Amino acid sequence: MDKTLLLEGLSDAVGFVGGALLGFWAGQLLGLDIFAAGYSGASTIGIVLVGLGGGLGLQLARRWRRRSAKK
Repeated sequence: MDKTLLLEGLSDAVGFVGGALLGFWAGQLLGLDIFAAGYSGASTIGIVLVGLGGGLGLQLARRWRRRSAKK
């Protein structure tokens, strides 16, 4: 049971952080700086990309875990 919980936590963390980093890098390629002073439209869109990337990465990690459990 503990090993399953550890795998679940680690895969969720890796999926979320990996997705968030991909969202951040995509924003950087588009010229969207999330660390710009104030909340301009560009920085807000960059922040949304990071959030979407993190959420998608988390969902991919969970799908991978479900697919692995079926095998």
